[in-house]
Amino acid sequence: MSNELAPWSVFEYEGFEIHVLPQDIGARHGYIGHVCRHGANAGLPGEAVHFHANSDDVFATADEAVDDARHVGRSIIDGTHPDLSILPLVSHHH
Repeated sequence: MSNELAPWSVFEYEGFEIHVLPQDIGARHGYIGHVCRHGANAGLPGEAVHFHANSDDVFATADEAVDDARHVGRSIIDGTHPDLSILPLVSHHH
């Protein structure tokens, strides 16, 4: 087993970026991610919407985890996610 960290995957969608990092959970995989505007500093308050896989969401491969995270990021941007929204990002940038 490698201790090497997987790189962040970045996807552009509708003027935003979806950043995804797969996470090893034993033999399974999860993810963390965020949605932000291009060039934003995701570490600053109000610059990104952060999300992660729920404890029930585990995937057989890192690629499956990244695909699911990309779908979640798109739903946040599209306004169809039940809990998360990009409205704070839109209103934060005048």
